[in-house]
Amino acid sequence: MVKEEVIKIINNFLIEEFELNPEQIKPEARLKDDLGLESLDFVDIAVVVEKEFKFKVKGEEMTEVRTLDDLYNYIFKTVNLKTN
Repeated sequence: MVKEEVIKIINNFLIEEFELNPEQIKPEARLKDDLGLESLDFVDIAVVVEKEFKFKVKGEEMTEVRTLDDLYNYIFKTVNLKTN
Protein backbone atom coordinates (compact mmCIF):
# COMPACT_ATOMS: atom_id res chain seq x y z
CA MET A 1 0.00 0.00 0.00
CA VAL A 2 1.31 3.43 -0.87
CA LYS A 3 1.19 6.34 1.56
CA GLU A 4 -1.17 8.31 -0.70
CA GLU A 5 -3.81 5.59 -0.22
CA VAL A 6 -3.46 5.85 3.56
CA ILE A 7 -3.79 9.64 3.40
CA LYS A 8 -6.88 9.47 1.17
CA ILE A 9 -8.68 6.92 3.37
CA ILE A 10 -7.93 8.78 6.61
CA ASN A 11 -8.77 12.22 5.21
CA ASN A 12 -12.10 11.04 3.76
CA PHE A 13 -13.01 9.40 7.07
CA LEU A 14 -12.15 12.53 9.09
CA ILE A 15 -14.12 14.80 6.77
CA GLU A 16 -17.18 12.54 6.74
CA GLU A 17 -17.22 11.28 10.33
CA PHE A 18 -16.21 14.46 12.16
CA GLU A 19 -17.57 16.94 9.61
CA LEU A 20 -14.20 18.62 9.29
CA ASN A 21 -13.58 21.22 6.64
CA PRO A 22 -11.19 19.86 3.97
CA GLU A 23 -9.01 22.97 4.46
CA GLN A 24 -8.35 21.80 8.04
CA ILE A 25 -6.85 18.54 6.79
CA LYS A 26 -3.14 19.27 6.61
CA PRO A 27 -0.27 16.93 7.58
CA GLU A 28 0.90 19.31 10.30
CA ALA A 29 -2.60 19.62 11.84
CA ARG A 30 -2.61 18.53 15.49
CA LEU A 31 -5.41 16.05 16.12
CA LYS A 32 -6.56 17.54 19.42
CA ASP A 33 -5.63 21.21 19.18
CA ASP A 34 -6.25 21.94 15.49
CA LEU A 35 -8.94 19.40 14.61
CA GLY A 36 -10.69 19.37 17.99
CA LEU A 37 -10.68 15.60 18.34
CA GLU A 38 -11.33 14.20 21.81
CA SER A 39 -10.35 10.92 23.45
CA LEU A 40 -13.54 9.13 22.35
CA ASP A 41 -12.85 10.24 18.77
CA PHE A 42 -9.58 8.32 18.91
CA VAL A 43 -11.56 5.15 19.59
CA ASP A 44 -13.51 5.76 16.37
CA ILE A 45 -10.26 6.37 14.50
CA ALA A 46 -8.79 3.13 15.88
CA VAL A 47 -11.86 1.16 14.78
CA VAL A 48 -11.64 2.55 11.25
CA VAL A 49 -7.89 1.91 11.07
CA GLU A 50 -8.39 -1.69 12.20
CA LYS A 51 -11.19 -2.23 9.69
CA GLU A 52 -9.59 -0.50 6.71
CA PHE A 53 -5.97 -1.51 7.21
CA LYS A 54 -6.45 -4.92 8.89
CA PHE A 55 -4.24 -4.53 11.94
CA LYS A 56 -4.83 -4.10 15.66
CA VAL A 57 -4.10 -0.62 16.96
CA LYS A 58 -2.07 -0.67 20.18
CA GLY A 59 -2.71 2.17 22.59
CA GLU A 60 0.93 2.49 23.59
CA GLU A 61 1.89 3.03 19.94
CA MET A 62 -0.77 5.70 19.49
CA THR A 63 0.60 7.83 22.34
CA GLU A 64 3.18 9.29 19.95
CA VAL A 65 0.54 10.25 17.37
CA ARG A 66 -0.10 13.96 17.70
CA THR A 67 -0.49 15.22 14.12
CA LEU A 68 -2.16 13.91 11.02
CA ASP A 69 1.25 13.18 9.55
CA ASP A 70 2.09 11.10 12.64
CA LEU A 71 -1.11 9.12 12.05
CA TYR A 72 -0.37 8.59 8.35
CA ASN A 73 3.18 7.46 9.13
CA TYR A 74 2.07 5.12 11.92
CA ILE A 75 -0.46 3.40 9.64
CA PHE A 76 1.87 3.29 6.65
CA LYS A 77 4.75 1.86 8.67
CA THR A 78 2.56 -0.72 10.43
CA VAL A 79 0.87 -1.89 7.21
CA ASN A 80 4.21 -2.27 5.45
CA LEU A 81 5.82 -4.12 8.37
CA LYS A 82 2.87 -6.52 8.37
CA THR A 83 3.12 -7.24 4.64
CA ASN A 84 6.90 -7.72 4.55
